[in-house]
Amino acid sequence: MKKTFKLTHPKIKVPQLVVAIKHEVRKYLRRERRKILPEKVDFWDFDCRCGVDEADSGVIHVSDIDKAIDQAESKQLESFYLEILAKPGRRRKKPREEQQTNGDRTTKPGS
Repeated sequence: MKKTFKLTHPKIKVPQLVVAIKHEVRKYLRRERRKILPEKVDFWDFDCRCGVDEADSGVIHVSDIDKAIDQAESKQLESFYLEILAKPGRRRKKPREEQQTNGDRTTKPGS
């Protein structure tokens, strides 16, 4: 989804437009996540960008999309650009922390 959303309308108030934009974005994310995953892929990841226009857009995380929309509203922008591109994601194993061992028993630090 590459789209410029307008925050001005002759009949619809800005807060209602913001709610409609958030709904459209969530609906798009749900639709993309429902697609069948390719082999060796764990989940759908998203590359997101948001800004005043396409040239001035910056990279944001998926969870920050609502905040970016709210910021556009608070800055009273007439429109803003939002780009969401789906990509395959793979889970990475977290590195294990070395545990202190006492013989066969594992002890917690501080005990």
